[in-house]
Order: sequence, then C-alpha cells, then structure tokens
Amino acid sequence: MTMTPLIFVTGGVVSSLGKGISAASLAAILEARGLRVTMMKLDPYINVDPGTMSPFQHGEVYVTDDGAETDLDLGHYERYVNVRLSGKNSITTGKIYENVIRKERRGDYLGATVQVIPHITDEIKRCIDTATQGYDVALVEIGGTVGDIESLPFLEAIRQIRTERGPDKALFMHLTLVPWIAAAGELKTKPTQHSVKELRSIGIQPDVLLCRSEQPLPDSERRKIALFTNVSEKAVISVVDLDNIYKIPMWQHSQGLDAIVLERLRLDGKAAPEADLSAWQDVVDATEHPIDEVTIAVVGKYVDHKDAYKSVAEALRHGGIRQRTRVNLRWLESQDIERDGAAAVLAGVDGVLVPGGFGDRGFEGKVLTAQHARETGLPYFGICYGMQAAVVDVARNLAGLGGANSTENDRQTPHPVIGLITEWRTQSGDVQRRSEDSDLGGTMRLGLQEQRLKPGTRAREIYGKDVVAERHRHRYEFNNRYRTQLEDAGLVISAKSMDDLLVEMVELPDHPWFIACQAHPEFLSTPRNGHPLFIGFVRAARERKAGGKLLKEASA
Repeated sequence: MTMTPLIFVTGGVVSSLGKGISAASLAAILEARGLRVTMMKLDPYINVDPGTMSPFQHGEVYVTDDGAETDLDLGHYERYVNVRLSGKNSITTGKIYENVIRKERRGDYLGATVQVIPHITDEIKRCIDTATQGYDVALVEIGGTVGDIESLPFLEAIRQIRTERGPDKALFMHLTLVPWIAAAGELKTKPTQHSVKELRSIGIQPDVLLCRSEQPLPDSERRKIALFTNVSEKAVISVVDLDNIYKIPMWQHSQGLDAIVLERLRLDGKAAPEADLSAWQDVVDATEHPIDEVTIAVVGKYVDHKDAYKSVAEALRHGGIRQRTRVNLRWLESQDIERDGAAAVLAGVDGVLVPGGFGDRGFEGKVLTAQHARETGLPYFGICYGMQAAVVDVARNLAGLGGANSTENDRQTPHPVIGLITEWRTQSGDVQRRSEDSDLGGTMRLGLQEQRLKPGTRAREIYGKDVVAERHRHRYEFNNRYRTQLEDAGLVISAKSMDDLLVEMVELPDHPWFIACQAHPEFLSTPRNGHPLFIGFVRAARERKAGGKLLKEASA
C-alpha cells in the first residue's frame, strides 16, 4: 500500500483556537498548488458520533454523502477543499473502541490480552490509512488539546506513524495561543513554550508552530519561540485574528507555510510552482466590496450557541457572496416569537430562515414565523423542521385542520400532518425500517438522496434541472394521507423522492418567495460556488428590501 504523506494538526493551551479552519486553509493552498488533498478529524470523546449530542454542547452535526453524522469541522473541510468526505474521515474514541471490542468478540486477536498499545493504536492507524489512501497529501486534525487524557491514544498513534514512516511521510503541526496581556502591553510566549514541552514529553516534536494571537508576532518573539521549542524560525507562523476567515489561505501563503510543508514532505516535484488563489481572492473581494446588504432572521432553538447552525450561517453568507451582498444575520429564539409575537420580533428583517431542530420546545414559534411570512409576503426559507412548521401552518390555517401537528410533539394530534417515517429506500436501493423503539443514534434518514423536481415550480426554476441530490438528517416526514387536502389548500409539492413516496420540498406559488425543504442544502454550499436555494433566497430578500423591484444581478 502506498503511504500518503500526512500532516497531523494538534492544539495546545486552550480549545477553540481554530485548528479546523487553519488546517482547512492549508489544505486549500495545497489544492491550489495542484495536489489531491483530503482531510480527517480524530475526536477523543467516547460518543460513537455527535449525532446524539446536544447542539448547546457540541454545536452542529455535519452530515456527509454516505449519511455519517460527523463533527462540524468536516463542514470547514468541505467548504475549503473540493473533496467530498465520508464517515471514514470522522473517527472518535467511541468508534475505535467499538471496532476493537467487536474484533475481540469475534476472536480476531487469537486470545491475546487486548490493550491500548498495540490494539487501540493499531486500529487508529488502520482508520487513518483507510481514509487517506490515494491522495497526494492528507491533513489529520486531532481534537481537544495536548494534555487531555482522552487524546493520549491518538497522540501515541501519530507518534508511532512518524517513527515507522519517517519525517518525509509525517509532519507535526501544532497550534497554540500567544496571548496579548494588555496591562503589560506584551505578547506572552510562555503558554506556547509549555504546550510544546507537553507535546515533547510524549515523544512528539512539532515541525511547524501556528501561533494564534491578536496581532502579528514580532521577529523577536518568533526567534524566542523557535529557540525554546526547537522549531525552525521560519516554521513559526503567525496566525492573527482576521476579520474574514476566507483571508486565512492568503495569510498562510504569504508566510510561506505551504512551501515549508512541501519541502518537509518532499512534495515539491508534484506541486505546481505557484498557488492559484484567485478564487479565494474573488471571494474576499466580494465580501469586502458589497453592492448591497440584507438582514436575515434565523429563528431557531439553539441560537445561544451559534455553532449549532454553523453551516446555515455560512451558506447564507455564500448566497450573498455570489451577488456581492453582505448578509447580516439576526439570531432569534423561537420561544421569543411565542411570547412577543412574530410581527414584533421580525420587524425590520428582509427575510426569515427557520432551520432544523428536534423536540416540541419552540416549535409553535416556528409555526407562527411561517404564518407571519406567508401572510405578509416576507421571503421564507424553511429547512427540515422549518418545512414541517410551514406544513403545520398551512394545515391549520388554510386547510382548516384544527390541531394539526407533528407526532413528534403531539402523539394525540387529530391531524398528524407530520409523522414518524417507518420505512424508506436509500440511495443505494436498500430498504431502511425504524420504529419508536429504535435507538436515537444513527437511525434517521441520513445522507445524500435524489429528488425529482416538479416542472413549472420555483424550485425547478432555481435549480435549473429535473433531478437533484441533497443531504438529509431527520426522523419525521410529511404524512402522505394529507397530500391532497394540503394541495387543495394552496400548498405546492415541488419535489418528491425518486419513488414518489416522500415529499422533499414545498412552496407557495402566490408568494414572493416561500420555499421549504426536508433536506439540508446548507451542507453542500461553499464560498466559491454557493447553493442555488441560498442564492435565490438572498436575492429575494434583496428584492423585498428594494420594494419588490427586480434587481440587476452582480456576479462575484
């Protein structure tokens, strides 16, 4: 098996320094130099995946084409690099131990005592090889911070990989904090020194340091850090706080990070002499020189933790980038709509998006939001739970189905217009079955699935094609028993699954822009391309702001 050169990205001092975006930005530069790049995340938590974790604690669950529920960093990876990832690219301690225990039960270890070394570390190395085969280079991010007891098996595994394969096949990149102490008026390098000391104590000597700070590192501080950490001075990279995350590839490139990596991994011969970052420069130019701006309300259940809607926020901004429009987001708690009314809470916005969610808390606020948008002509975009809320509104207020609801929230509703899906066919043709007693983790309708768009609908016009594929993550569906009644009330079913059994999208034909979908299109949006639905929604918000006049398109 040909060994793919690996770049291992670790973090120290504190979490949330931006390992994922830093790694993705470097991957973008390497891709811009003509290399085939993939990325991978190793998470130290014992959950098998983040699918059952609270959005308030963990943030968004990102879904890949194959239906894997993964860490939100995979969203960063796919937004920065032209690669479609899978469940193989998101590994947790839970997955590793699950695999090892399953092998032990089968007798694969021939009666040996199963231990962290070598069995757990060997499984980690096997997973890394499986996910990174066939690429010119792969970046592997280890979650958490150095010193966490949970991450020790992963760090030991990557130490072994470096020892077994040599320095030209494995590079260690460490992200640390260099805090600015305002009272002293100084940048302090001691936390970085201690972080590297901790890393070296377990046998890992970093090759590159990414030093996160509020301002660029002076040469004197870079020399000091290099001296104390045994890292080359040119490999001490200043990672400053930037006002636009899409500037990071250019910032890293300006400091020669890609050149250092290519030299250390001996990839100079494969890579192009220069990185073509023109697409990223266009993205930055569009964000910094807008010709218009709109305010979009996001009415959700987890707005106190913005990472819960990370891909939605980015996709809205991407929709603006494609038409040189700044998208200002107003985060609103759906329970505030219930308390204060939609008209008061949504005053002054140009469009409203209702994203996914689970459970009955705040659902009535989402229904009231859909009703307000429908009645006032406010552009409305419903995603997953946002589509279900729109269907409940139409059922109650246009179709006369009093008490209509989702069985997720009211098992005794007289009109279950949204119900638990018990059987469906996957993209590969396999039949999946679920019940109320199924485990919560990994049992939803997940992953990329095709849908057929209805001719003459706004959705068909926006996509410009008859069949599209979007990623799904949900457990409840439109109840087909109510199709005719809701269509008679004015709801248009604009997309259905390929077997015609599942409703995928709905819209209102006499509304300026009212579209809701069961899938999660935000997972396929990138800053360089955007997504048709988000581009169309932002355009509708611009037209609303301009008083309904058709606006001239400004391509980014």
